[in-house]
Amino acid sequence: MPELAGIHHVKLPVTDLDRSRDWYGRVLGFKVTHEFPDAQDGVVRGVAGEVPGLGDSMLCLRVNSQAAQGCQGFDPVSFAVPDRADIDAWAAHLDALGIPHSPVIEASIGRLLVFNGIPGTAARCPERARGFLGGSRRFLNGSAVHALTGI
Repeated sequence: MPELAGIHHVKLPVTDLDRSRDWYGRVLGFKVTHEFPDAQDGVVRGVAGEVPGLGDSMLCLRVNSQAAQGCQGFDPVSFAVPDRADIDAWAAHLDALGIPHSPVIEASIGRLLVFNGIPGTAARCPERARGFLGGSRRFLNGSAVHALTGI
């Protein structure tokens, strides 16, 4: 089997591109590096960019209201943070932005921080995956941030 070299990008469907760009920028440090105008009318309906800590993997946002609605309450991607101190730092960051969040929760997958994004969305910070148990995707240890779609 040929070897993969990592994840090139993660594309999240959104309902409002401007609000989503702003939210991901304020919360995750998202910086747009590419805009994708629609071929038919020239309106920008997609963007791609960098998020600190993701290395070469890009975050992409694309207007697709139906897909965004279908993803409500589902966390399709997990962004890792190193440890409990970083989860606490995320809680302080969210406090500074005025984004309500849970206390740090001891969950089955490890420590977890849950917060809401733009109304109808949510995000989580569970522990970083260093392995999986069977096919269940249960994290063994570490820390992570989940960003949900539906913005």
